[in-house]
Amino acid sequence: MLRFLRMTVHVFTRHSRTCTHKKDRAWKKCNCTKWLMWHLTGKMYRRSTKSRDWNVAAKLARQIEEKHERALLGTPAPDDGATLEGAISLFLMDRESQHLKSSTLRKLETIFKKQMLTWFHDLDVRLLRDVTLPQLIAWRGSWSDGPLAAKKKQERVRGFFWFAFRNKWITDNPALGLSKIKADIRPAVPFSPTEFAAIVSAIDSFGKTDAQRARIRAMVMLLRYSGLAIRDAVCLERHQLGDDDRLLLRRAKTGIAVSIPLRPELADMLRTLQSDNQRFFFWSGNGLPKSAVSDWQRALRRLFTLADIKHADEKPKRCHPHQFRHTFSIELLRAGVSIEDVARLLGHSSVRTTEKYYAAWVQSRADALESAVRKTW
Repeated sequence: MLRFLRMTVHVFTRHSRTCTHKKDRAWKKCNCTKWLMWHLTGKMYRRSTKSRDWNVAAKLARQIEEKHERALLGTPAPDDGATLEGAISLFLMDRESQHLKSSTLRKLETIFKKQMLTWFHDLDVRLLRDVTLPQLIAWRGSWSDGPLAAKKKQERVRGFFWFAFRNKWITDNPALGLSKIKADIRPAVPFSPTEFAAIVSAIDSFGKTDAQRARIRAMVMLLRYSGLAIRDAVCLERHQLGDDDRLLLRRAKTGIAVSIPLRPELADMLRTLQSDNQRFFFWSGNGLPKSAVSDWQRALRRLFTLADIKHADEKPKRCHPHQFRHTFSIELLRAGVSIEDVARLLGHSSVRTTEKYYAAWVQSRADALESAVRKTW
C-alpha cells in the first residue's frame, strides 16, 4: 500500500539567462541553482535547495521523501519505539502543514532541534519514551529566557508531548508535571509630554543628513499618533494612506483590520517622505521585514540615547519603541475613549488583551474609584 502512496521529489535546474544549457532542466553540471519539485495531495510544491550542486539537491530530495514515508507509517516499529529525533521531525512537519508563519517555524526548530534534541542527546536519551519529568525540569533549568519567553516555550514543549501522546508514541505525558511559570505583565508606561518633547528635540542631532532626520521624524510621529506596532509602521505601504488622511491596513501580528485617522500634518509628512522603494514609506522591500524592523529599532535606540531621558533620581530611563503605542492608547483612554474602541484602533484580536495592559488607565473607572474613596471620607 505504501508503494502507491510514495511521493517522488524531482530535482531540476533553474538556469540563469546566460547559461548555455538553459533549455535543458535536467542538465546537472552547470553552475546554476538546483531546485526540488513534488506533488502532494493534489498540490505542486517547489523549493530552492540554495545549492548549485546536483548531488546536494538529490540528497535533500531523498530526505523529503523519507520524511513523507515516516509520516505515512504513523507509528514506529513496536520493537524499538519512537525516537526523539523522529518525533520532533514529524511534529515540525505537522506544524509546517498548518501554514504557520516562517518566524514561528524558526522558533520551533530552534527549541526542539537545536536545544531539546542537543540536551537529551548529551544525556544519551534516544527514545521518546525514555524522557522523564526530572530530565525535563533539568532542561528547563538551563534556559536563559526571560519569564514570558520561558512561559511560551514551555507551552510549546507541552504541545509537542501532547502531539506524541495523541499519536500513541508514549503512554504517559511527562510534560504534565511541569509546574507553571509565573510571568508578570509589565505595566504599560507611556512617554510623558516632557519626555516626548525631548525625543523630538533630539532628532535635530540625529544622523548625518537632513534626509535621515526627516525619516526618523516621520517614524516617531507615526508611532506616536497612530499607535501602530513598529513592524506595521516599518512595512506600511503608501496605498494604505488614503486621500482622507486615514490609514487602512491589517496588522501583521493578528491580521485584524484597523482604520486610523492621522493628523493632516503627519499625513502630508508621509506623502512627501523620500524612500528607496515607491511602494513603502520606511522599507526598501529587500530582505526580510524582521531585518528592517531590527534596523529601525537600533535607530530609535540611538535616538533615545540622544534624548537622555532620566528618572527623577537622575538614573537613565530605559525607553523602547513600544512606548509610543502605549502613549497613543493611554492618551485616548484618559480622554474618555472606551476601551473597546481603543482595542479596535490597536488591532487587538480581543478586548481582553487591551484590558490586560490598559485597564488601569480607563478614565471612567478611575473616576468611579476616586468617587468611591471620597464617599468614605
